[in-house]
Amino acid sequence: MRKLYLRIYLAVLASLVVFALAAGILWRQLGEHTGPHEIAATLALNALPPADAPREQHQAALERLAANLHADISIFNSQNQLLGAVGKPLPVPGREGWSRQAWAVQLDDGRWMSARLYRQHRHPALGLFFTLALVALAVGVGAYPVVRRLTRRLERLQRGVESLAAGDLSVRVKVEGRDEVARLAESFNRAAARIEELVGAHKALLANASHELRTPLARIRMALELPERRGEVAQDIAELDALIDEILLASRLDVQEAVTLEDVDLLALAAEECARYEHVELDGEPVTVRGDARLLRRMIRNLLENARKHGRPPVKVMLGRKEQEVSLRVCDSGPGVPEAERGKLFEPFYRGLGLSIVRRIARRHGGDARCEGSCFVVSLK
Repeated sequence: MRKLYLRIYLAVLASLVVFALAAGILWRQLGEHTGPHEIAATLALNALPPADAPREQHQAALERLAANLHADISIFNSQNQLLGAVGKPLPVPGREGWSRQAWAVQLDDGRWMSARLYRQHRHPALGLFFTLALVALAVGVGAYPVVRRLTRRLERLQRGVESLAAGDLSVRVKVEGRDEVARLAESFNRAAARIEELVGAHKALLANASHELRTPLARIRMALELPERRGEVAQDIAELDALIDEILLASRLDVQEAVTLEDVDLLALAAEECARYEHVELDGEPVTVRGDARLLRRMIRNLLENARKHGRPPVKVMLGRKEQEVSLRVCDSGPGVPEAERGKLFEPFYRGLGLSIVRRIARRHGGDARCEGSCFVVSLK
């Protein structure tokens, strides 16, 4: 998988390679200009007569040395006296009239040689400037497509976030590449899909809850109006309270709040819940699972309530472990659920919220729930 930081790092390395090549070229160019004066001084010292030779010998040697150079050259002794000159005589180095366009070097025997070329060569700094400009241009041209592609994807992601914030829950962004930005786009799409799913589930929950709440409320209202039915108010209020509790639990499970994990003795938990009902038989081996005891207790209770309401006694609860999976079976003696309806049983409000909560709790613990005729089977990891 190509990492974004690796691509940036390789781009930096490539830029450094280009810079190193340019620096080498510059060094070579500048190296050609670092010692011309010293070289000229050495050649002049070998070609000139001794320092105490007459001026005529200096003049003749200087004319031979400076032939075809097209330059002004002057030789001075250690007392700054002119020994010879070709072209226009130059002033003593460092004195009034000295030109910046000329250069001077002292020979090993104390004499001075000054020179001024008629044709001025381009200054090395000018070459340095143009070389650095070319390096900057190459780096800019090479980096632009990579940076622009990255920023274009980030801009699309930004527009997607703004659309989601504006209420468009169906917005998704295009996933390009296999780097961190692509994974960020995938995470955004998953988050947007989850938000859309949660909002849709909450809308359906509110719509179904309002319908379910009307029945006990209507019975309570009727009981208040009819004195002979006022004794049923307590039962209706209990039903209403249980329904509200299930709605709140389903809402909390939707948002996936953190599960408190602990070692739970599932057989002991099932025994406590089975003791609340008549005609319920428990069979199984001690099984310890890692999970939330409160949620697991609610899961078992909802299964027993479903068997009591929609099945026939006796009810048998069986608990066992196979390899890494724990199986909880709650079977009643009824005719069972037709196969065509089994997939709908766990939908919210198909039979209330009880079985829907059972499946959500099972999935929270790494398992699932299914219907097999008159048995409901929950698998836990």
